[in-house]
Amino acid sequence: MGGLQRAMLRLPIRQIFLVVLAILLAVGLFLGIRSNLRAGILSGADYRSFVVDGIARGALYAVIAVGYTLVYGILFLINFAHGEVFMAGAFTSFFVARTLSQIGFLNDHPFISIVILLLVSMAVSTITAILLERIAYRRLRGAPRLIPLITAIGASLFLQNTFRALYGANTRGYPVPESMQGRMDIFGIPVLRTQTLVIVGAALLMVALYFFIERTKTGRSMRAVGEDREIASLMGINVDRVIVQTFAIGGMLAGAAGVLWAMVFGQVDFFMGFFPGIKAFTAAVLGGIGNIVGAGLGGLLLGVLESLAPYLFISPSVPSPNQLTDAIAFTILVLILIFRPGGILGSSDEEKA
Repeated sequence: MGGLQRAMLRLPIRQIFLVVLAILLAVGLFLGIRSNLRAGILSGADYRSFVVDGIARGALYAVIAVGYTLVYGILFLINFAHGEVFMAGAFTSFFVARTLSQIGFLNDHPFISIVILLLVSMAVSTITAILLERIAYRRLRGAPRLIPLITAIGASLFLQNTFRALYGANTRGYPVPESMQGRMDIFGIPVLRTQTLVIVGAALLMVALYFFIERTKTGRSMRAVGEDREIASLMGINVDRVIVQTFAIGGMLAGAAGVLWAMVFGQVDFFMGFFPGIKAFTAAVLGGIGNIVGAGLGGLLLGVLESLAPYLFISPSVPSPNQLTDAIAFTILVLILIFRPGGILGSSDEEKA
């Protein structure tokens, strides 16, 4: 009897529960989709559209989530102001986009215009991220984790209201080149041109970042500082410079994601960084915060689930299922924090343990 009890204790009960829960969710999603198809509520074309939309949305979550994951991997800091770093670049680039549209350059030279918008947004977001590190976080590196967390929330509110004062509280329509409007067929599936731009752009950014972290001297320094700051310093690595570079890279990616997001959704405002920031944080936790590959995987999974799951609840009492996307995202976050705090691929905390 004692041996049986010891064997029961050694069983990974939580892991078994997670596997069972994942299977039940997958089966429930499949049955719900099949039921809607048989009832004629939605068609196969509708679901293909939902999947494409989910991949595009998830790709953006993944790019933003990298900012959370890079900073956490080195400082163990949840930078809740990262959503406002994303907003700063996108909102600033709006004024450049509007000017380019007014003089006709946006439509005459769409590729060059998009490059200009990306550069402007990335520059503004990078500067914002560096200033955050230098002013808000640097003096708090040795403080208990709760203090930087509260500071990050305060920095988020400060940036929101600063850009509201600078640019106004009104929502602005973001100009999109005419050549990027409409749809195109990819393997017989109609896809918005802006969604194609987002998916390709996000994939290139994630691949470039992965090789940068794995193959360059700066990337190796970042990984060394993430493992142990004191030992990295003794080995001659400038820890302060590496941390600034980490914030800068996260800011560059957030700025690029901001332009892509604005082109897909067609508008910007001072509050636009809040929900994408929370969703990206959810994606980072889902994949394993501190893990770059996990951020990409978590973003895609979250985007697809947000796109598909709400339509399982179509009924007279839920006339607009897409209003449930936020509820689904936060439910996923709560479940992950309860049953798998390290995420799918494990967090940097678990790796060090």
